[in-house]
Formats: sequence, structure tokens, C-alpha cells
Amino acid sequence: AMAAVRFTAVILVCLLPAAVLSYGFPATLKLERAVPANHEMEISQLKARDRARHGRLLQSLGGVIDFPVDGTFDPFVVGLYYTKLRLGSPPRDFYVQIDTGSDVLWVSCASCNGCPQTSGLQIQLNFFDPGSSVTATPISCSDQRCSWGVQSSDSGCSVQNNLCAYTFQYGDGSGTSGFYVSDVLQFDMIVGSSLVPNSTAQVVFGCSTSQTGDLVKSDRAVDGIFGFGQQGMSVISQLASQGLAPRVFSHCLKGENGGGGILVLGEIVEPNIVFTPLVPSQPHYNVNLLSISVNGQALPINPSVFSTSNGQGTIIDTGTTLAYLSEEAYVPFVEAITTAVSRSVRPVVSKGNQCYIIATSVADIFPPVSFNFAGGASMFLNPQDYLIQQNNVGGTAVWCIGFQKIQNQGITILGDLVLKDKIFVYDLVGQRIGWANYDCSMSVNVSATSSSGRSEYVNAGQFSENAAPQRLSLDIIVGNTLMLLVMVINMFL
Repeated sequence: AMAAVRFTAVILVCLLPAAVLSYGFPATLKLERAVPANHEMEISQLKARDRARHGRLLQSLGGVIDFPVDGTFDPFVVGLYYTKLRLGSPPRDFYVQIDTGSDVLWVSCASCNGCPQTSGLQIQLNFFDPGSSVTATPISCSDQRCSWGVQSSDSGCSVQNNLCAYTFQYGDGSGTSGFYVSDVLQFDMIVGSSLVPNSTAQVVFGCSTSQTGDLVKSDRAVDGIFGFGQQGMSVISQLASQGLAPRVFSHCLKGENGGGGILVLGEIVEPNIVFTPLVPSQPHYNVNLLSISVNGQALPINPSVFSTSNGQGTIIDTGTTLAYLSEEAYVPFVEAITTAVSRSVRPVVSKGNQCYIIATSVADIFPPVSFNFAGGASMFLNPQDYLIQQNNVGGTAVWCIGFQKIQNQGITILGDLVLKDKIFVYDLVGQRIGWANYDCSMSVNVSATSSSGRSEYVNAGQFSENAAPQRLSLDIIVGNTLMLLVMVINMFL
């Protein structure tokens, strides 16, 4: 056993009221004992107390928040990516879809009407009960935070019970309604070379009491939706305003081998990332698409087809499984691909989709595609980024164009089919979005600072799966001051 350490004296100086200090010194200071009367404390106790304090110090500086990712783009398997959150006191697990096309985090409430009870995703569904969490507080109409929801959603006030209520309608026709609550979100934070588990923050989220459409189907049911939009009600905005996370988040969604991936509040740093500006004052992550090229040749599409105005334009959306083009862009896109492969495959039409019967690898036959954006940034698509395998019979595969046609809307939506197997960085401070093709089963470098203050220091230590269960390893880039603080702390531990 470790020997006890004897102290001669330990003194705590209590802060004096400002009124006393204004009269100057000398002044009488009250002394209080910080250790037991026998002056003995185990070193292990001291280290535990210091570590707790250091954890609070590190947490107050902000850092990278790491979320586990599961699910896959494959519409024949899951068709969505989701993560697990811990909400309430005591914390309970909730599985929520990762959605950059909406702003609010919401989960099914205990009083939910029509909510699914089971899920075909082999996950345990939960219902949030505000009465069972000692830290839960309903948001009233008079609460200033109620106005956050009004900015970004169909939020309003229920005159009957004075609750800040909401109603959302999604693009697929599904919907949810309920009321807002404030409660504790628990998460793991990585600051410098330290993992700070079970960090907490008070956040406002929706408690769903009613759901409709695809949300009630049990085959792909989850507990709710995790909105990553830019408005004040989004969790990324709430944590940034508390100084716990930067106003930048990143994801790398795996396409093959069961899916999964990386989701962090922080900036993934990779030398091949290219950026394009976000279109300002838009409710979604709109970017300026200028042209589409197949085999290096620009398609004959009028650029006005891609212009952003009145709900039109190009949207990055993890909540969409496939990808969508307006008819004016879809037709030349499909024609160019079909022409490029006509000598090697047999084109067929299946349920209105252009498909191809293939006896070899699609990578050997199908042409590269690039989407070209403002600022000179191009998104390069491999065949698996615009094709979906329909079936495989006797060694002959049927692959179909994964892009779908939207008529009379002038809208382009880049969903998981395109977003997978790429790093995506949403820089809300710099108002830009970046990407790079990447193997999302590999580790990544992450910075807790925005693009304007990137650090030169790299911590090569990886957080293995043993250190952070269900998370892919991260290499963390941190600032000079934070690195020095961590080094000093480690010297004394």
C-alpha cells in the first residue's frame, strides 16, 4: 500500500467581498483547513482530486466532441446514418439520425402518440420521460430560448399549458410535433492528449408527442433526429455559445463493410480538402454548383438550372439517402453515362430507373464524374458514388443510376450516396463547406479551432477503441497554450 503523506500546513485563502477590498489592506483573512485534522491524505486521493480539477479546467477550454456512427447509405439495408446520444439524469441512450438538413434535436417522448415501439435496425428504442430526469425542465413560452425555435421551425406557444411547442414537416412527407425541454447532454470530449469522458452540457431539444409518415415505420425506426443546421436551436450552435465546442463540425461516412464512420464537433484537417462558400441566408447548407462533367467533358446544362433562389439550388443533406437532380440536369447526366458505357454493358430500364447489366467491375467500365462548384472546388465521384447495385444473378450484376429526377423544382440534393467515403467539414465561422475523398475506416486529424486559428501542433497519439469505445481513432490538433497546459499537468501526475 502507498504510504500516507504528512502535511505541516495547508491554507485556503477565501475571497473577500469587493466592499472590503475597496478599503485596502491590511485585512483579516479567514483560514480554513483543506485536509483532515490528522494532516494525512493518500497520494491516490490527491491525484484523483487533481485529475477531477484538471478535467474541469480542460473542459472549460473546449475541445473535440466525438460521437459514434452507425448505419449505411445502402437503401436496401438501412438507408441512413445515426448516432447514439445520452440524455437526462440518470442518462439514457437515444439513437438519432444524423441530419444536416434540419436544425433541431428531438427524441420520442414518453407520451408519444403513434411512435414506433421496435426497430428493424436491431437497436433498443427508448422514450424520453421529463418526469424521470432530475435535470429536465420544460421550456415555457416566456423563456428566451423559445425564440430560437421560432427562427428555424414552426415553433409556437401552447396557450393551454404555456409550453414552447413545435411542428416539423420533412421533405419526405413525414412529420413530428411536441414541445421543447432543457436537459443534460452527456458526451466524451477530447482536449489535447486527454479524453474527458462523461462531460455534460445543458441543451434544449424536442420531446416528440406525435409522429407521422416514414417516422412511424418500424423497419428503420430510430429514437429521433439530430439536426445539425446553423440556427440557434441546433446543438452545434448551443454548445458553441457555451464555449464547449467550436462552430465547425465534420463527418466521414463509410460506404462499404457495414457502414459507420466518424462524426465530430471540430474540424477534420486533411491536405486534400477543397472548400466552396456557403450561400448566405439560406435555411440549409446551400452551395453554388456551376457545372457537371462526365469523363472530363462538361454537360450541356444551362447554369441557371443550379442557381439558388426561392427554395432552389444545391443542398448538402445527410438526411437524404440518394441524390437528386432537376430534370434539366438529370437527362443529359444519364445520357452521357449511358453513351460512355454502351459498348461494355447492356442498358435496361427498371421501374423507371436507368440500369445496366454488367459482367465485370463497374470501376473498370463507368466514367469518372465531377461536380464543379464556386471557388474552383470540384467533387469527384467514383462509379459507386452515382450507381447502386440492384441485384446479382449468376455472376451478372444489375447496377442502376442512384441519382433521381426532380421535375419542375430546380433543386439538387446531394445525399448519402454522394457524401459517403468523403470527409466533409462544415465551417460555420468561415461560412464554407469542404470535402475530400477518404477511407473513412482510417483515423483523421481534428482541430478544435476554426480555419482562422489553426494550430501548428500535432499530437500523434491516437485514441484507440479501448480508450473510446465504438469510436474510430482521432489524431487531435490543439493550440499552443492548451498543449503547454497538458504537458505541465502530465508532469505532476
